[in-house]
Amino acid sequence: MSDARPGRDTLRLSDLLCFSVYSAAHAFGRAYKPHLDRLGLTYPQYLAMLVLWESDDLSVKAIGERLGLDSGTLTPLLKRLEAAGLVTRRRDPADERSVRIALTERGRALHEEAKVVPIAMACAIGRPEREIERLRKEMVALTAMLDAYAEGAGKAA
Repeated sequence: MSDARPGRDTLRLSDLLCFSVYSAAHAFGRAYKPHLDRLGLTYPQYLAMLVLWESDDLSVKAIGERLGLDSGTLTPLLKRLEAAGLVTRRRDPADERSVRIALTERGRALHEEAKVVPIAMACAIGRPEREIERLRKEMVALTAMLDAYAEGAGKAA
């Protein structure tokens, strides 16, 4: 809230940081859409591919931990990436309960095409790189604080 004075209505939508973040997330989705459509990816699929481009051949659990997604959400997304020929899914021979995801040659090639997306998004944001990085760091810190709250005091409330 921007102003928590006594007697002030604290439930004004325009004053809530959470609504600003929510609105920004939707605006990001709209801005990303034409670029990701050209790649044949949805935003969640793009995020999974980013994880795999950083470190190929990961377990579903490892991908889920990086993205903050559970396997129930991630598995259908990964199956669609497999159907598109971008990844392979296989049981881990060391642990049959674990499924490993690896990029195909086509999935690796898509990495080159995707390199224009962050550049286009930086242009869309229209801020200097140092300011974008500052905002990103602030969002990471905000996320950590909210996660800590949810783990502790928030559960007790």
